[in-house]
Amino acid sequence: MTALLHLAALAATAFGLIAAAVVFAAARRLMPALAVLLDFLIAAGLLRLAGEPSWDAIMAAAAVIAIRKLVTAGLRFSPSH
Repeated sequence: MTALLHLAALAATAFGLIAAAVVFAAARRLMPALAVLLDFLIAAGLLRLAGEPSWDAIMAAAAVIAIRKLVTAGLRFSPSH
């Protein structure tokens, strides 16, 4: 089961990179693409936590969530939005 969760986390990361590239190509803006990437990275982090919870995995997921919150706040207060 853990190997399957690691594979799912890897797939979420890969799909996140692809989705972020598509968003960047369509919108020509970095922040929305970064927000999409961070959403997928949060999903990957949560999948890793479901497999083998460790303090490293918890800290990594918390860091990604904090960065995602900062990006969301940046999008909300950006002058072009």
